[in-house]
Amino acid sequence: MSKTDNVGLTTCQVQTFIDDGFVKIETAFSTDLAKQCREQLWADMGLLADQPETWNEPVVRLGFKTSPPFVEAANTPLLHRAYDQLVGAGRWQSPRGLGTFPVRFPSPASPGDDGWHVDVSFGTDAADFMEWRANVKSRGRALLMLFLLSDVGPDDAPTRIRKGSHVTIARELLPYGESGATLRQLSASGYDSTQDCDVALATGAAGTVYLCHPFLVHAAQAHRGVRPRFMAQPPLLPEGEFDPTLPPSPVQTAIRKACGLTF
Repeated sequence: MSKTDNVGLTTCQVQTFIDDGFVKIETAFSTDLAKQCREQLWADMGLLADQPETWNEPVVRLGFKTSPPFVEAANTPLLHRAYDQLVGAGRWQSPRGLGTFPVRFPSPASPGDDGWHVDVSFGTDAADFMEWRANVKSRGRALLMLFLLSDVGPDDAPTRIRKGSHVTIARELLPYGESGATLRQLSASGYDSTQDCDVALATGAAGTVYLCHPFLVHAAQAHRGVRPRFMAQPPLLPEGEFDPTLPPSPVQTAIRKACGLTF
């Protein structure tokens, strides 16, 4: 099941998030908002949708956007309900927009950024991004989110997701404690420990959102389709530090289940 109703995520969807590390929400925001966002991104790139001869790069990266369509897309009532259900009411910050945007174009060239990885979430003041960190409490990140701003089929460079990989990463982070592991440490083995996970593709119509566990291993891929793929990949930021006095959220339940923790 991938749709939500006015109540929000179903019990089955929440359990899927805990087990697989992500949940797909169709029609999380309107196709009109998606179109408005794409138009702004085309303008930022200085490219035109009807001039494919000018699409010379496999990927163009754009920064965070705070104009109204992006803010509205990230803060629909449906998404707010889902944030509450997965992270906990009062434990997340309302997104101030969307970003970043890896806009992927049909190209025979390698995008050069298609390796498996986990998004780290703190220590980002270090000049070397390989020294950025994540810890078992997911300090600095409540969710990884994928906002589809264009229709994305199997050939349109959908993000690849290793189902259940968040479980393995939680276990690997546990020995590092509060200080966490650096991206260099996490990626030293090329994420071989998750290579047997089934792979899902983040496909869907414009307006689809994938809400993902912060530890989910994922990767980009080359675009083999016809139309550019527009997607935002923002974090959902937590409100404050981890509070052990609160009931565990599904994000925390997945970690606890993986590690046998009592926090």
